[in-house]
Amino acid sequence: MGAFENLDPTAEAHWLTWCDWAEEQGLARPNDAAFTEARARVWEASDFVAVTVARHPEVFADLIASGALERPHDAVALTHALDSALREVSDEAGLQQALRQFRRREMIRIIWRDVAGRADLVATLEHLTTLADLCIQRALERLHAWTCAEFGTPRDETGRALRMVVLGMGKLGARELNLSSDIDLIYAYASKGETDGGPRPLSNEQFFLKLGQRLSQALGAQTVDGFVFRVDTRLRPFGESGPLAMSFNALEDYYQTQAREWERYAMIKARVIAADPRDAAHIMALLRPFVYRRYLDFGAIESLRDLKRMIAKELYRRGMDANIKLGPGGIREIEFIGQAFQLIRGGHEPDLQIRPIRSVLALLGRKQLMPVAAVRGLDDAYCFLRLVENRLQAYRDKQTHLLPDDEPGRRRLARSMGFADWPSFEVVLQSHRGHVQSQFDAVFAEPDTETVAESQELVSLWHSNLGGDGDAAVEASEELVALERAGFAQPAAVQEQLLRFRQSIERKGLSRRGHERLDRLMPQVLAVVAASEQPDLVLGRVLKVLEAVARRTSYLAMLGEQPEILSQLARLASMSPWFTERVCRQPLLLDEMIDSRRLYAPLRRADLEAELDALLLRIDTDDLEQQMERLRHFVQGNMLRVAAADLTEVIPLMIVSDYLTEIAEVSVRRVLELAFAHLERRHGRPTEILGEQTGFLVLGYGKLGGIELGYGSDLDLVFVHGTESPTAMTDGEKGISNEQFYSRLGQRIIHMMTTQTPAGVLYDVDMRLRPDGSRGLLVRSFKAFAAYQAEDAWTWEHQALIRARPVAGDPRMVEAFAALRREIICRDRDPVELAAEVREMRGKMRENLDKSGQGRFDLKQGRGGIADIEFMVQYAVLRWASAYPALADWTDNIRLLETLGRLALLPGQAAEELTATYKALRVAYHRSALQEQPKTVADSALQLERERVQALWHDLMGEPPP
Repeated sequence: MGAFENLDPTAEAHWLTWCDWAEEQGLARPNDAAFTEARARVWEASDFVAVTVARHPEVFADLIASGALERPHDAVALTHALDSALREVSDEAGLQQALRQFRRREMIRIIWRDVAGRADLVATLEHLTTLADLCIQRALERLHAWTCAEFGTPRDETGRALRMVVLGMGKLGARELNLSSDIDLIYAYASKGETDGGPRPLSNEQFFLKLGQRLSQALGAQTVDGFVFRVDTRLRPFGESGPLAMSFNALEDYYQTQAREWERYAMIKARVIAADPRDAAHIMALLRPFVYRRYLDFGAIESLRDLKRMIAKELYRRGMDANIKLGPGGIREIEFIGQAFQLIRGGHEPDLQIRPIRSVLALLGRKQLMPVAAVRGLDDAYCFLRLVENRLQAYRDKQTHLLPDDEPGRRRLARSMGFADWPSFEVVLQSHRGHVQSQFDAVFAEPDTETVAESQELVSLWHSNLGGDGDAAVEASEELVALERAGFAQPAAVQEQLLRFRQSIERKGLSRRGHERLDRLMPQVLAVVAASEQPDLVLGRVLKVLEAVARRTSYLAMLGEQPEILSQLARLASMSPWFTERVCRQPLLLDEMIDSRRLYAPLRRADLEAELDALLLRIDTDDLEQQMERLRHFVQGNMLRVAAADLTEVIPLMIVSDYLTEIAEVSVRRVLELAFAHLERRHGRPTEILGEQTGFLVLGYGKLGGIELGYGSDLDLVFVHGTESPTAMTDGEKGISNEQFYSRLGQRIIHMMTTQTPAGVLYDVDMRLRPDGSRGLLVRSFKAFAAYQAEDAWTWEHQALIRARPVAGDPRMVEAFAALRREIICRDRDPVELAAEVREMRGKMRENLDKSGQGRFDLKQGRGGIADIEFMVQYAVLRWASAYPALADWTDNIRLLETLGRLALLPGQAAEELTATYKALRVAYHRSALQEQPKTVADSALQLERERVQALWHDLMGEPPP
């Protein structure tokens, strides 16, 4: 027997008992080497298997004969086997016996395959979970029918027959059930009502209470045949003192108003085990907002840190440091790490809303939320510790997590894990636990307050009276000295700011926890702000943010837990009020400041698409409100990253516009997809269209079309559809005309983009550049659009067409528009007449829009400004495109100027000079936007450049600028 020469005599006696029985039955005793070694391993590791086989030899004989010991787990086969075992069951006693006998057979098989190395950890946990699911489901089916026969059928107010919902929690919910685990269950039902068809009406609450009791008894009661699974229902609302089964409304009220923080942690793994499919979807949708906040919730770290302290204190009190689940570096710490990230980020990043801890860890690595090596170490530790847990519990089929302290027990565990002895096993075990504990300590470490500690004066300052009663004169003077010493230029004004802030906070009525978090945070705020280059300016802006988020104490926790966010906020606030104004309106933007690598690295198109996919993942296709909210978070967050990179000069101006334009394009395309899909579900797809997909086109004009969006730019859009027949209809059951479909599509797009939600608007949209302006149809057919451009459009509309391009829609429509645009732009035009019309339009625009005056120059509309350059470029394109079609290739001014220069169509170095001036004006325009200032500069600014633009206008257009 090699390594298994010195086996426990008692275990061997059990084996000989089975051998004697087999001989009496005329069965051959397996004696091949593989079986012999596996049998020896299992009998040493599991007294439960040895004893059970001796007592029920026929079960083991059947497992050998059927080949089940060597056959991998198969859920379908397991289902058929259980259904067969329950086929003759007609009462609760028979159900209990059949379930226990089935469980006994499967546990022998599972432990054999686990210990003998026939199944890995994943297969073992899945086999156990499937076994529990099936036992719960099949038991509930029969008990429900028997309870209905006795008391009648429970129904809701509409008469729908109801079934009980069983939620699996913990390891069962995550499909990670171990060998001798309790199963944590919560029972619920859809709504109040009563039974019918029984001897007398019974309330649904009474019916499901009885059914829950019967299910718990059927699974958990200890009988002569043992138990199926120990059932623990204490995770239900109000614990042991709460009702065993609750209605959905009662559950929702509890979780919204009374649930404790640890219950959020527990609910991460909740999974519906048995239910009507409609009720299953309903209850998970009900629970999701309780578990996953819309914002990053760093308050979860605080709560989990407190929970871990409580566990550690209890373990110490009970002398249970050897507990591999709850002890230092144990399984629970790994779960806490993963679930902390889930609680913090799960509402914001729906792909984290998953149950299995190993999948969570893998995602943390892929998202770079933890170092890949750390994640790999945690995963290895988890697998090792779960194997140890299984081997501990396999011995006596007992729920234990304590390492043995006796020599035989240690030797047995070490050998079952593949080690020669306890010391070699213990080295590996402690290595894994050490890694887990170090990672746990890193994630749950108290925030670094070293900066604050270095300035106790500022700590004392926040906790002082701030010029209040008592020894006011002395204290106020000391405060002013402390503020001046810290670097504030106007300490009296700063003191007054802090006092007003404190009074404002008091009026908001913060909770006790909110006050505690603010008191811990404010000394950090003062220290960080004092270290900035403009502390007086920065403090005012940062206090505005704190005032805006104070009622949402999770944001105070975030700033306290993540000092990096506070540092980034102070840094960017010193550069631009744009940041603080937006964060005040949308505190969710604080989330973007967690990772400086991400904050200063805006995303390009492919990554933007991927991020938006993740944000919209798991949102119901008809949940328009959530779709709109997520789209707004997407745009605002990515715009913030662009601005951060712009201000810190990580990216140049022209790239800023590229980034902002791509964000808008990705958003418009997704809005079109969502809006089209919604109408398609209702009415089917349009038929007889020009196009292969939607037959719809969204054209971007102006800055969007010219790839020149700024931070405050609205979107100039035009909608075109490809219906080729006026009588064409959609192909759905509730078909409507194509014209109606596309009109509703346009309206829904506008609604999704411009409706004010808690997160604001997606973009302001201007549709006035469509044919016939605001009086025209919202959506035109391509045929009508082409006819209008060819026959009725004004010159200014052809100017606008130069900067028009498809930003979303059907590829064939894109091709058709490109051909039409080129045809219109490349028409032969009279240059004198064209110049007169362009000058006239420019004059009207300046008259209505130019805000120059009182020593200020309007960067866009002033003489020699951005619009003058744009009009010159548009005139040049329309004048020469018939002879030089390359002028129709681009929509942006920079590349059009490059083309004009390359073709020598402008005099001398005019193209290069206009390009340089255009860039300089755009830089000033962007900076004004970020400073929340009017888009003007002093008259003395950029004077030479503006004079050169005016001179070039005179040379090109024949007259001075109007």
